[in-house]
Amino acid sequence: MLINILETAFNLIFTLNENLLEIISLSLKVTLSALIISVSISIPFGAFLVFYKNKIQSFIVLVSNTLMGMPPVVLGLIIYTLVSKKGIFGFLDILYTPSAMILAQTLLISPIVISLTYEEIFKKNKQYNLLLNSLNLSNISKLKTLIYESRYSLLTVTLTGFGRASAEVGAVMIVGGNINHFTRVMTTAIAHETSKGSIELAVALGLILLLISFVITLLIKSLRKIS
Repeated sequence: MLINILETAFNLIFTLNENLLEIISLSLKVTLSALIISVSISIPFGAFLVFYKNKIQSFIVLVSNTLMGMPPVVLGLIIYTLVSKKGIFGFLDILYTPSAMILAQTLLISPIVISLTYEEIFKKNKQYNLLLNSLNLSNISKLKTLIYESRYSLLTVTLTGFGRASAEVGAVMIVGGNINHFTRVMTTAIAHETSKGSIELAVALGLILLLISFVITLLIKSLRKIS
């Protein structure tokens, strides 16, 4: 039985099954959109925190570190409450759409990116602090220099965020609704197909997720060697 399931799963992959490709395409669209938004905001913000040491900065770092472990279902519930018809952002009408899923993944990975960026820039700042101060650079110039010098480490941070978002199921299930041909992504499709007994498609999607995870792991390992 297992051999038959694997054979069918590989056949779905190698024949580029239309339903499989649709789910993978939407998954990548949602995850990459969330990643671009998150990284564009979180990396500069995390680096910025290094230069402004006060109680607010300490509080933000503490909150970011705490939210790194936030259960996705809790985040999904919060977003659902906010964007539902009775929520304060209900007028946006984004519940059960890819936009809500992008929002969920963005909020999920942003604390991770902020915290890891802060750690990397903080370490790099300690290493280059005397040199940068001797050049009488402004904080903005220091910030740009440290981000550039930490580029490989920050790429690792970005890949970590991508891995976290691509494997997420709870939040996107709640705010996306797992609607076929509209908001069904790899993780929610695996849960759905397994629950209805369609193991072959679930296994095929699982193999794709494992491949993505393997590639991300290899890239992170390579970048750590460079940095």
